[in-house]
Amino acid sequence: MVTVISLGGSIVAPEGVDEAFLRDFLALVETLLKEDEKRRFIFVVGGGGPARAWQKAYRALSGGGKDEEADWIGVMATRLNAQLIKALMGEHCTQDVVTDPTQVGPFVGRVLVAAGWKPGFSSDYDAVLLAERFQADRVINLSNIEQVYTDDPRKNPEAKPIDRISWADFIHITGDEWVPGKNVPFDPVASKHAAKTGITVICAAGRNLENLKQLLSGGPFTGTTIG
Repeated sequence: MVTVISLGGSIVAPEGVDEAFLRDFLALVETLLKEDEKRRFIFVVGGGGPARAWQKAYRALSGGGKDEEADWIGVMATRLNAQLIKALMGEHCTQDVVTDPTQVGPFVGRVLVAAGWKPGFSSDYDAVLLAERFQADRVINLSNIEQVYTDDPRKNPEAKPIDRISWADFIHITGDEWVPGKNVPFDPVASKHAAKTGITVICAAGRNLENLKQLLSGGPFTGTTIG
C-alpha cells in the first residue's frame, strides 16, 4: 500500500525549519511503518517560507521579474526541504530525491521523497503524477489549513468549511491558472490532472498529527475530500 502525501512547505519550513513538527511527524511515520510492514510512503515536499522569501526578493530586485524565474526559485526551495526529509528518513529512504516524476524508476524501500520538478505548477502536481505512477487512488495534502472553505475565512467571516466537494466546484473556487507563490489549498494544474485521472485529494491540517493518524487508519477525521 502506497500513501502519497503532499507535505506543504508551510508546515516543514514556515520561515526556517520547524524542528518540533518534523520530530513529531517523523516519529509518527516510524510508528506507522512498524505497525504495517506493507505500508510505504511517498512524501512530496513544498517550498514554504524560503520559497516565498526568495521569490519576493527576486521580484523586488528585478522590478517584477519573470514568472518562470520565480518558479525556478520555488522549485529549488522544495529540493532543499526534500533533501532534509530524505536525510531524516535514513535507511527507510534509499533512493535519491525525485525531481522528475515522469522519469522515476521502481519504488525501492519504504519511503520515497520527491521535490518540485519545473516551472508551470507546484509540487502538488508532482504528487498527483506520482500517485498515478504508483497506482495510489488518493493524495493527502497536508498544509497549514484544516479544511477548504467556501471563501477566504480571513476576509469573509461568513465563509464555511467544506467536508466534501467535487473537482468542478473546487476548481471554480480556486481558479484554473497557476501563478508562482499562489496561495491556494491545492495547485490548479494538479487539480485538473487529479480530476482527469480520478484521483481523490484530502486536504487536512499537517500539524494535527492525531487527526492524520485517524485519516491514515480509516477513522473519522477533520479535512476536505475533493473528488
